[in-house]
Amino acid sequence: MSIAPILLMGGSGAIGKHTAAALRAQHPNIPLLIGGRDLAKAQQAAERIGNAQTVVTDPAADDLGLGDQPVSAVVVFYMDHALAGLRFAQKRRVPHLSISSGVFEIAPEIATFMHTPDAAPIVLGYEWLVGATTASTLHIAEAFGRIDEIRLSALVDDQDTGGPTVASDFEHLNRMLPAALTRRDGVYVWREDGEAKARFRAVDGTPIDATGFSSIDVVGLAAATSAPNVQFNMAIDVSSTRRQGGAMSTEILIELAGEDLQGTPLRTRHAVVHPKGAALLTALCVTMVLERLLGLDRGAPTKPGLYFPYQLLDRSRFLQRLQQEGGELRELQPTDD
Repeated sequence: MSIAPILLMGGSGAIGKHTAAALRAQHPNIPLLIGGRDLAKAQQAAERIGNAQTVVTDPAADDLGLGDQPVSAVVVFYMDHALAGLRFAQKRRVPHLSISSGVFEIAPEIATFMHTPDAAPIVLGYEWLVGATTASTLHIAEAFGRIDEIRLSALVDDQDTGGPTVASDFEHLNRMLPAALTRRDGVYVWREDGEAKARFRAVDGTPIDATGFSSIDVVGLAAATSAPNVQFNMAIDVSSTRRQGGAMSTEILIELAGEDLQGTPLRTRHAVVHPKGAALLTALCVTMVLERLLGLDRGAPTKPGLYFPYQLLDRSRFLQRLQQEGGELRELQPTDD
């Protein structure tokens, strides 16, 4: 199957490099185009990956500085406030996936889609780790007939920085939106100040102080499951594996409450764990979303539309790939706190 290069805007950053490596591992012959502002960094990344070209992207140019260079998809790994990548993708009628905007910044992308809904797929990739959380939650939800509450808690190891771009994006999100979008009793509210404080138990049982985070997972999962109560909390602390003397990891706690398929009360607690941190788990999900968008998974390419990552990820395949990388969806004992 011959395919034009996939443009990775910010492809020389931490998550971009991991994504390029993940794509190369699964699809050795697919060409990649590493775009960024620093040509030397892009060239270094391209040399390590192989079968990759580089380009200095110009967000002020309609063609991003690519000229007539064909591309098959555009992935943006940083906050593209000018929507340069999206405008380019829509003009070329190729899929677009952006992973860094906040839940409060989706209006420009939605407006772009509404004016050209038949141009190409647009993926709102702001779910925590681009679908790792939602795909796992929806897999667990299959055991429920009704879900009353979804509580998500992300623990990022304080050594798992993800690079300067990721740090800058988090700073922007926290500065612009200190309140946490939450669904409570069927109504969307904003938790702030003391109400935004939370606590959860890590995989090893350690109590972790956290704060509410406005992840788009909240609205996606509320729509997908009709759960009247959905919240997302995040903490930067020592991960369970490092606390036990090992290397740092990333973990996502998923707690569901409701009724099973027979109407019996059911509470579950699971954790998504990746032994090498958030960036590699993100890269896995970006790779799988791209595979679905372009039909690299042997299915037909995705039709034009507006998508969440979990709508494109095959949950069983995701869990298989997660396990292949040494990660897992681990069942835990529900807690009372």
